[in-house]
Amino acid sequence: MAWNEVTDEPALRHGPAEGARAARRAPPLRCQSLLSPASFCPHARGMTSDKEARRDALIALSRRHVWPPYTSPERHEEQEPLVISSAEGPWLVDENGRRYLDGISSWWACTLGHRHPRLVRALTDQLARLDHVGAGGITHPAVAQLAGELVKVAPAGLTRVHFSDDGSTAVEVAIKIAFQYWQQTQRPTRRRFIALSAAYHGDTLGAASLAGVTEFFSIFGPLLFEVVRPAAATSWDEVVEEIERLARLHADELAGIVVEPAIQGAGGMRMQPPEVLRRLRAVADEVDTFLIADEVFTGYGRTGTMWGCDQSQVTPDLLCTAKGFTAGVTPMAATLATDRIYDGFRAAPDGSTRALMHGHTFCGHPLGAAVAREVLAIYREESILDGIRVRAELIAAHLAGLQGRPGVRRARALGMVGAVDLGEGGYGGAAGPRFYQAALARGLYLRPLGDSAYLCPPFNIGLAELRLLLEGFSEAIDEALAG
Repeated sequence: MAWNEVTDEPALRHGPAEGARAARRAPPLRCQSLLSPASFCPHARGMTSDKEARRDALIALSRRHVWPPYTSPERHEEQEPLVISSAEGPWLVDENGRRYLDGISSWWACTLGHRHPRLVRALTDQLARLDHVGAGGITHPAVAQLAGELVKVAPAGLTRVHFSDDGSTAVEVAIKIAFQYWQQTQRPTRRRFIALSAAYHGDTLGAASLAGVTEFFSIFGPLLFEVVRPAAATSWDEVVEEIERLARLHADELAGIVVEPAIQGAGGMRMQPPEVLRRLRAVADEVDTFLIADEVFTGYGRTGTMWGCDQSQVTPDLLCTAKGFTAGVTPMAATLATDRIYDGFRAAPDGSTRALMHGHTFCGHPLGAAVAREVLAIYREESILDGIRVRAELIAAHLAGLQGRPGVRRARALGMVGAVDLGEGGYGGAAGPRFYQAALARGLYLRPLGDSAYLCPPFNIGLAELRLLLEGFSEAIDEALAG
């Protein structure tokens, strides 16, 4: 696989209003400015050989001991990695002092930028009171209050929250909940899930079983459970019709339908019309199975609304969130469920327990819970969703302008995501690596999904910086397509 690393994404640490004021104050920016001495930290302009030696030593140490994700040993030993030593707002700073505008929010997670002062303060304040406590028979203020606040902003009807560690685990919890529910409510034949082609739901074995992005998981095939999956189609209409047919055909076996609402992320930023989720909700109701929404990427405003489900005004039976849940500050995730599902875990008629058989050491971790609460407070008090609308319009207008350029396929945008395809090579395409290098040369950190070039910046990125990112995105596309 020529291009198999999905990427990271940082954001600005100021609120939208402050970011807009900063953009108005700032002089006009052009991509070339990122290559000028001004793009270096002041202390780096006279970078000494000692700093070069330190950077080389860090790379050597990494190559000797670190086993990085989605990277072959040969590539790890030969490629020249970025060595990032600090970050602030939407900017990454390397050991040489050069700044990179992070256009993908560090694997889609840093939705409020790096080191937002309120999140730093929430983390340190919580650490001064309580660092960690097990979840068995214990609650604590941060996690109890977070659960209540999360339910208030969730789609109506989701009332219960199970906390975990990351997006993959949140999905794993959801499919375990669905499976166990049916096993202990007199419908034990319901063991199978419908998942989409080009789906990606995480790397743990249950989540990997749902994946349709075969480049990631084909080697693990013998370990994965079977999934009901519609064949690849030329339109979303055809996809949904096939899912409806399969759901009716396998109704007595179906534990749930799993979907990334509005956008399939790692599958190439494939965007769905709102009617897709509405029809999946309708067929799940028809056959009485669960609709499971993987909002790890799409939740917390990435699509322009708080949840991808809000684009369709649909409430799923189970919803998974991570990444923006803590704005990339701490690893934490949540799986939300309805009362119907929660009540299916009450004691059996004979009195035997039917508790959910899942739990991790760091369930409801106090540090993560405190940060997640502050993220919600920032959304309320800094009008994050309102700020997204302005930025989403800029992204959509710019992407529309790319449509029709020679070599550019399927220019598309939704919320804080813009994407184009530079070829039909998928994860094995040759244009993606050229795009990455061209963006990097312009001081932009933009790692494509194979031949799908995309950007999804922090939600509160300054308007001047967003324009800079969009301009550099276009220039990198032109260079990549020129070969």
